[in-house]
Amino acid sequence: MKRWLSAETPEGALEQAITWKDKLWNWFTDMDMWQTFMFSALRIIIIFLLTRLFVKIIYKVIDRSLERREKGRLQVNPRRFITVGELLKNVTSITSNFIMLMLIMGEIGVKLGPLLAGAGVLGLAIGFGAQSLVKDVITGFFIILEDQFAVGDVIQTGTLKGTVEIIGLRSTRLVSWTGEVHIIPNGMITNVTNYSLGNALAVVDLPFSNTRKLEDTLNLLKKAMLNLSESSGDITQVPSIMGVQSLTASEYVVRIAVECLPGVRANVEREIQMYAKEALEEEEALRLAAEAQKQQDGQPG
Repeated sequence: MKRWLSAETPEGALEQAITWKDKLWNWFTDMDMWQTFMFSALRIIIIFLLTRLFVKIIYKVIDRSLERREKGRLQVNPRRFITVGELLKNVTSITSNFIMLMLIMGEIGVKLGPLLAGAGVLGLAIGFGAQSLVKDVITGFFIILEDQFAVGDVIQTGTLKGTVEIIGLRSTRLVSWTGEVHIIPNGMITNVTNYSLGNALAVVDLPFSNTRKLEDTLNLLKKAMLNLSESSGDITQVPSIMGVQSLTASEYVVRIAVECLPGVRANVEREIQMYAKEALEEEEALRLAAEAQKQQDGQPG
């Protein structure tokens, strides 16, 4: 009768050890396995190197593209282009590394079908649950990418107008000229008026009585605007006296205009009115002094 060997007996333990060593030796000397392993390792190394090369090429393309856009913008904001470049580089790096990881997992025998299906379902659930957030992020990305406005620009969207303080992927912060801070989700920015892409035009209309000679008024305003251009740092040229803008039975209106930066237009308009008013007051003071001198000269000694 044949005796059954078990691991509990010395003979069974010896036979199992010999069998395990044989299996280990057979696995270690399996040339087909090592050939498959070497080819897989070689493909993994090639995938890694190609991914790194692709990322470097895309980085250079992004840098050169942003350099051209920076040179072509009228008012350059370096932080804008740095933000865009870093954002695009991060997206490129994350996407490339994800694809590389999937390819490497496929090389080592991981089944990607169920994994990708689960990731797709999870991404779909997140997308439905955060539609407004996704819309804000996508809109913010294109605001930065298309250079619609920059930090420091004066813009108007809807009924809100102010200076851009912060541009984020989710929201934009505006500060109005009276100090109110408006935080606007990027998804709600449907149309934008940017007042900072070119010079603004400060325009002031000054009314004068018809009893005053037009030539005297124009000469007075020219002198006042010359003084303004010499003392003000907000303008680089002498404001232009456009002439009579309108005329009624009791008064005529003279228009003054000058180009300036959009952020200082209100200040320039106030300065024009102030210098014109000071010139009129000075002229009136001289007239009263001249009349008083005449009266004094006419009195008997």
